[in-house]
Amino acid sequence: MDHITKLENQTIFIIREAYRQFKNVAMLWSIGKDSTTALWLIRKAFYGKIPFPIMHLDTGYKFKEIYEFRGKYAKEWNLNLIVAKNKEAMNKGMSPEKGRFKCCTELKTNNLKKAIAKYGFRALYLAIRRDEHGIRAKERIFSPRDEDFEWDYKNQPPELWDQYKTKAKDEEHLRIHPLLGWTELNVWQYIKRENIPIVSLYFAKNGKRYRSIGCETCCNPVDSDADTIDKIVEELKISKVSERSGRAQDKESAYMMQKLRALGYM
Repeated sequence: MDHITKLENQTIFIIREAYRQFKNVAMLWSIGKDSTTALWLIRKAFYGKIPFPIMHLDTGYKFKEIYEFRGKYAKEWNLNLIVAKNKEAMNKGMSPEKGRFKCCTELKTNNLKKAIAKYGFRALYLAIRRDEHGIRAKERIFSPRDEDFEWDYKNQPPELWDQYKTKAKDEEHLRIHPLLGWTELNVWQYIKRENIPIVSLYFAKNGKRYRSIGCETCCNPVDSDADTIDKIVEELKISKVSERSGRAQDKESAYMMQKLRALGYM
């Protein structure tokens, strides 16, 4: 069995095990390459019919290509899609101009908290990877959040020999990270193998492409001529550029991502 197939099997096991423990769950879909890959795997795990909602945290600042992709595949894959917005903050004019930390906190973190409270989700599937950011390397596959939705990165349960702490206390909810052990290269290799549709922003145009996408106001492309999946795979094998080098919130402060995640950010 090749490495990608092993990752696929492990991920599907995690997805099913989480659903066995928590029926009131949802998946967060950013429409990026990782979360679309995770969504593909969830569809596989449940034979094409996902038994829980898929939620998009909409800040109002996403690329138009993201909105177009969301609309097309939510319909094509028959998703129970929840589009969550922090309308109160948006109506008050919240934007990156107010400060990226404050904007992410209101339009993403607090938006997520409101959605969890509204729908009563006990667990959430997310498509983060350990190799994507240093603070995410501290994560666990089944990661508890306290009653205030905060993450104590200094007090994470051990996960030895694929033994997971899948139960949460009454006041907690869990974040489930089925792609945690994947790498960026693994994701692209799987996208190629499975022919998974991906937002066009990842493919080079005029010598530029996006390696990580989110809000249009906070993302910048990197220099690249990789306009096919094969070229992206080859580029990643030799690239020394950080995947999130184009994400503004990663640059603003060395501890910004850690602060955001401790407060409940993805």
